[in-house]
Order: sequence, then structure tokens, then C-alpha cells
Amino acid sequence: MRPEHLEQLYTLSQPALHPSGAWAVVGAKHLSFAADAYVGQLWKVPLTGGAPLRITRGFADSAPKVSPDGKLIAFLRGEPGTPPQLAVVAADGGEPMVVTDQKLGVSEFVFGLDGQRIFFTAAVPEEGRYGTIDGVSPAAEDPRHITAFQFQMNGRGYTADQRVHVFTIDTPDPTAEPVIAPLGRAKKAAGEYASKLLADAKQLTCGDHDHIGLYPATGGVVVVSAYHDTRDADLITSAYFLAAEGGEPRLINQPLLDNAIGVTAVAAYGDTVYLIGEENGATGKDFFGRNPGVWTVPLAGGVPVRLTDAEKWHIGGNAIATPEGVYCIANVRGDGHALLVNATGVTELPRPVGTFAVHAIDHAAGHTVVTAATSESFDEISDVSVTPHTLSDFSAEFRALAGVVKASETIATSPDGYPVHGWILKATNYDPAKSNPVMLLVHGGPFASYGSYLFDEAQVMSAAGYTVVMCNPRGSAGYGEIHGQAIKGDLGNLDHADIIAFLDHALASVPGLDPERVGVMGGSYGGYMTAWLLGHETRFKGGIVERGYLDPPAFVGSSDIGWFFVAPLHGTPAGAIAQSPTTYVDKVVTPTLIIQSELDLRCPIAQALRYYTELKLRGVDVELLVFPGETHELSRSGRPLHRKARFEHILTWWAKHLPVNA
Repeated sequence: MRPEHLEQLYTLSQPALHPSGAWAVVGAKHLSFAADAYVGQLWKVPLTGGAPLRITRGFADSAPKVSPDGKLIAFLRGEPGTPPQLAVVAADGGEPMVVTDQKLGVSEFVFGLDGQRIFFTAAVPEEGRYGTIDGVSPAAEDPRHITAFQFQMNGRGYTADQRVHVFTIDTPDPTAEPVIAPLGRAKKAAGEYASKLLADAKQLTCGDHDHIGLYPATGGVVVVSAYHDTRDADLITSAYFLAAEGGEPRLINQPLLDNAIGVTAVAAYGDTVYLIGEENGATGKDFFGRNPGVWTVPLAGGVPVRLTDAEKWHIGGNAIATPEGVYCIANVRGDGHALLVNATGVTELPRPVGTFAVHAIDHAAGHTVVTAATSESFDEISDVSVTPHTLSDFSAEFRALAGVVKASETIATSPDGYPVHGWILKATNYDPAKSNPVMLLVHGGPFASYGSYLFDEAQVMSAAGYTVVMCNPRGSAGYGEIHGQAIKGDLGNLDHADIIAFLDHALASVPGLDPERVGVMGGSYGGYMTAWLLGHETRFKGGIVERGYLDPPAFVGSSDIGWFFVAPLHGTPAGAIAQSPTTYVDKVVTPTLIIQSELDLRCPIAQALRYYTELKLRGVDVELLVFPGETHELSRSGRPLHRKARFEHILTWWAKHLPVNA
């Protein structure tokens, strides 16, 4: 894979099954260098045979859902330079009609259970901000008076003046006579508001609260929010019921006495609500290394009951409630597994042979479909009901143009005997008789993980001539809470040992890998660990530190998560200093490239600027690459031309400091 092949990478939305189970619809998007944007359309995917069919031709159509009667498809439609709006089209074809005009766009939506209305969320801008008054630019807006801990979010900016609220509209009929705007004399006679081109949206929530995770329920909708008094000082979020006619949100899950839940997703069927979330401890902020699970609670309200084992199952993604239980997704050793969870236990759904990492799921009429990545595709839709089989091949063009390097799974042993799980991807020009350069990748998180599915970073590096080594050391997700919490209060110890043990295992087990020709790179926590390794090891030819967590004490107050992140992770202020890569800049002698996004609020640019300056003051061969307008998500969802440029700069830098043909 070369940087220009980014255009062939498709990302699929959550699939939406027709109530009959005959077909599903999915949004498929990819990068466009010509538009410097993400473009995509909706595809109808038959479950009974036949190729997927593109059914819309918008610039950026995404997130489809099918109405309960199967007659309509609603989705989000974006146009160049404008936020996405809600659109509706007849399921058997026709021209979509856009039915909202929210200033900052629509975030998500669901059909009500009866299909007569659609609930959606949208950020509501404060008057005078975000272009609500012509001629008032961001620089000319009134000052912001801040009194809270939680006032900003990476990728969004300030939050209190653009809260995400719930709205409802009557479901429109896309086959009805179109409304024609009057012109000339007719317009004057009709008056300004006589013609309505858009549906009337009713706002159901208000106040200083955000709302996510809509799911239809009897008489209204279930949503995730935080209304409790201490919400600014903890991580607790809860499920609330909103009546379709409006009124005060009603709390569904009563807080546990000592371990309130941070709810991230909800699903409802009949009088039962399922929650996806994690316990936040007595402080409401004990987040690190805790496995999210499935909980059940009556729609009428009550104390949630956990259905999944906290040590074994790490539940994430969306959830679908059915009479037989809730369909959801678990991170198992880095890969996503589809599950059915109910009061009797957990059942893993069938999986194809080989790599199959599920990240979204739907279920209807006895069929379960998922979108998943494999060892040969970035995203496909598959039916996993009985005999799993893939229904699409969006990665065909990528394979034809770029080829695929498959990962070999292996286990190393850390010095204390602990097993370290990971993967090795041999370079496309690998020759066991020659000296082969090696690239060590470190994932973010740290409570995250690599998997065995295609990963663009690994594909680019292996195609460039580097054998890629990557693993999930202690602190990673998908291996249980004990594994995840093993580094808590002691970063740079066991995780360091595990990563180096896996690297040494790869060097010893793959003939021709040159231990004198190794580079290291990573982003976020991966940037932290890269900088940490450079301060404690001299074996690397170079290091790339991207969007790094580099200065924990300075993280407090500058990062959107800094107010709660540092203390639980490092234990004490002294621990934060002792576990800071910046503390060890005097030890760094390795050439280092620092990559940073200008608008990153997760690991702010100040982290990178200080690390860069400290290294430069000490004469280290260091360079800084800053991307304007980008956030912490540059490598995953940044502007297409920036993502391409990022890879090009990385390859150029490695060609200088770790040339393949040296």
C-alpha cells in the first residue's frame, strides 16, 4: 500500500436490515483527493444472492436506517462545505428529500417504533456564535465565561455553547406531491411563512446537557445523557426516557451506591432496556482498564443488573435489542466478536474461518448482519446468522492496486513470564538472506488494542520495505481487566518490558531481521511509549512521536480529558513526573520526528512543542511536523490530502534515518 491508495479504503456504516430480512442497506464512504473530503453513498445489499447496488448518488450519504414498515430509508446527507442533514427516500427508489436544516447539522437519528415520527439529535448553537449572526466571525464573538471542568472536546471545541439536543419530526412521505416555493406575486400574496419546504422539528430537550445514543422505545425514545448534580465532576452518564410528546427526561437506571455506570450506548425492547457501560468506581472517575459490559434494567426504572462478566467481556459499539436478548460486540484479543447476551448467558455468534473483526451489527427477521474488517479487506458487510458469509467486496480495487500483506500471529514471553500477544507483517521485499529493517508500532489508549485485520499504517510500512512488529502489551484492552489495569500507576514498566520482549521475540524468530536496523513509532499513548522508549533505549535508528501524551503534569487543564485522566493513571503528582517521557529528555540521542495536529484537544500541541524544544536544546536530531486544522483524529479521519501528506512525510523521514536498502 502506498499513500495514494488511501482513496481505495472504504469505511462502512452500521448496517440496517429490512424488516423482512431480505436485504440490508449500508453507507460506504471513502477518501477523495479531488474533493479533499470523504464521499459516499448508500448501497442495498441482498442477503439471498446478488451484488450490492448503489442506491443514492449524493456527495456524502451515510448512516442509513429502514423504517419499521420497511417502506422508507432515512439517512444523513452532506454536501460540500455543509453539515449533514436528515434525508428520507422510498425504499423502492426515488429522489431523496432533505427534511432538516439544522445550523450545525444532524448527529444521529432513529425511527420511532410506530414509524410515524423520527427522533434526531443536533447541536444547538448559542445565539451569536457559530455563524448564527451574519458578520460575526469566531474572532468577534463574545467572550466565554467558563466555570466547569468539562468545557471542551477534541474534534468539537467548546461544548457549553453548542449542546446536543433531541428533536422529533413527523415522518415525511417522499412520494407525496412536492412543495413548490411560490415566486413573484404568489410569494408576496402567500406571505413569508406560507410555504414550508422543511418538516417542523420539535425540540424535546434543553439545558446544559448533551444527548447521544438514541434508541426507540414504547411511547418515545431512550437516550444517554447526564442530568445529575455532580455531572461536571464525574464520568457518570445514564439512560433517560423521553416521551414523544415532550416533557422532562425520566431517569431509567438508578445510580448504584458505590459504582455508578458510565453508559455509552442503549437498546430497548418492550419493557426492558439494555445498557452498554462501565462502572466508574466510588469517585465516578475510575475509568482506566475497566471493561464495559451489558446491563439490563426495566424501562420503568430500577437498579441495573450486569449480564456480562467484568473480567472476561469488553463490550463496545452499538447494540440491538430483540425478544431473545441484545446483540452486541465484544473486543476479544484485539478483534470484534458478535454476541447475543441475555439473562441466561452469553452466546458467541458464528464467525468465518480466519480474521473477522466486527465493529457494527443489526438483527431482524432471524438474520444478523455485521460490518467487519478481515485480513484481506478493510470493511465488508457479512451475514453471520447460521453459516457466516460475506455479502460485499468493497476492497476488491484496493487489493488489485495495492495488494495485501497478511499478519502472522504470535506470542512472546515477557521477562516475568507473562505472555505478550501480537503480530508480524513481513515486508513485501522481505528476504531471509538479507538484512531486513524492522518497524515497531505502538498503539494508542493505552486501554485499546491492535487486531489481526488490515491496518493502513502496517500496510504502508510493510509495502515500503519494513517488517512490521506490533503487539498488545499489558494495559491493552481485550484481555480482561487484570491485564488492562496491570500498568495503572506504573506506566513505562510492564508495558515497556512487554513491548521490548515482543520485539526481541520477532527479531529472534524471523530470519533476516536486523536488530541494528529498527525504528519505532506510535500515536497518542503510542506517542507516549515511543518517547518513553527513546528516553530509555538507544537501540532504535529513529522514532516518530505522533500526537503524544508527553508531559502529564501539563496535561491537566490543557487536554479535554486532563481534568480526570492524569491522577488515576499515574497515582500521584510525583508518579506523573516519574512516568513522564519529558522527564527523560536528557537521555534521548535518537533522531526523532514529532507529528502534531494544530487543533488537537486530546493531546494538545503544547505537549509536542515542549518535547520538541527540549530535544532541540540538547542537540538531538529532531523535527516537528504540524498539520493545520486537524484534531487528534488526523490519521483516522483527517482531511484526505493531509492523510496522504502525513504518510509521505513519514516515508521520507524513514528513508533518511532507516533506509530500506542500506
